Amino acid sequence: MYTEYKNLPDSARVWIYQADREFTREEQEKISEKAIAFIENWTRHGSDLKGSFTIKYGQFITLGVDENFNGVSGCSIDASVRFIKEVEAEFGVDLMDKMNVSFKDGERINIVKLPEFRAFASQQKITEETVVFNNMVATKGDFETNWEVPAGESWHKRFLV
Repeated sequence: MYTEYKNLPDSARVWIYQADREFTREEQEKISEKAIAFIENWTRHGSDLKGSFTIKYGQFITLGVDENFNGVSGCSIDASVRFIKEVEAEFGVDLMDKMNVSFKDGERINIVKLPEFRAFASQQKITEETVVFNNMVATKGDFETNWEVPAGESWHKRFLV
């Protein structure tokens, strides 16, 4: 059962998928239509899940589920991964590469492979103040407050000089 993202509680479980490029406005509209259709039919052992999604910066797709309504299962998580893989195939993007690291340079979002991120950090092109995206957050509340943070306040700090 689809609900607007703003209606999910802060305790809702989230999964963040970062694309290796920015989506066009048309692609975002198509992805939004597909996400709503997927969430409308998203279930856990035949019971509806109350879920939503958001697309941030035209590049990050976040799926969320209100587990107070109904908890997710392995099968329902697998279904969401299949949905993301369908988006990858249709739009020619990579949303599943966990070796991609994203950070801001002013208002520009950069996505690089982890070894390149490490090199930038060792060259001090990335510092404690560089805004990074912590895609490891697990709840909507954390997504809203701890997703976009200075590198010095994230798991990324282990790579800083």
